This record gives sequence, structure tokens and C-alpha cells, in this order.
Amino acid sequence: MRTYRIRVKDLVLMCSIGVYAHEKTKRQRVRINLEMTVQESVTPLDDDIANVVSYDTIIDSIRSLVESGHINLVETLADAIADICLADRRVEAVRLSVEKLDVFRETDGVGVEIERSRGRA
Repeated sequence: MRTYRIRVKDLVLMCSIGVYAHEKTKRQRVRINLEMTVQESVTPLDDDIANVVSYDTIIDSIRSLVESGHINLVETLADAIADICLADRRVEAVRLSVEKLDVFRETDGVGVEIERSRGRA
């Protein structure tokens, strides 16, 4: 089966995230990058969004996730985003990073990168 990749690059959202008391009282910027490996449809695309994995839907779901409440760990956020991506059966694998952007002045961001695939947690 043929595959293609969908990328979301440098999605920056305000998020309530962190384990420290000062992080629980104000939202901070997180940057999300992701790449999904998607099974190509065996039926014609017909120039119809219903026949592809929609990055719109993925981004809307990520926005809803970060707006749903406080998250302690970037690892937890990354796992939840991977679950969102893999919820579409056409997505075979996802590689993503989540970074908190305003933690240290000396760096652009700190965070994690994970990879998940169908059938593997």
C-alpha cells in the first residue's frame, strides 16, 4: 500500500501546562510539530476532502485538547496528540514534538519528541 505524509509545522497555542505552581496560574506558549504517515486511498480522491485525512480536523482537535484544562507534563500532551492523530484508521504512524517556548531565555524551547504507530503504544 502506498503512503503519503501530512505535516503540521510550528503550530503555536496557549496552553495551561506545567508542574510548578506558577505554571498553573497562567497559560504559556507551546509549539507543536507533527508528521503523520497516512495510507493512500485505494479509491479516487475526487478532489474531495472527505477522502483524505484533514489537517484542519487534527488542528481543531489539538486546540480543543489544550483548551480543555491543565496538563502537567509535555509528555502527556504529546501522547494525547498522538492518540488524536491515530484515531483516524488511515494514519499509520505519527512523529511529533511538543515544546514549551517561554521556560528559559537561553533557548527557543524545551520539550519532547515522540513516535507512535498503529498497534504500538
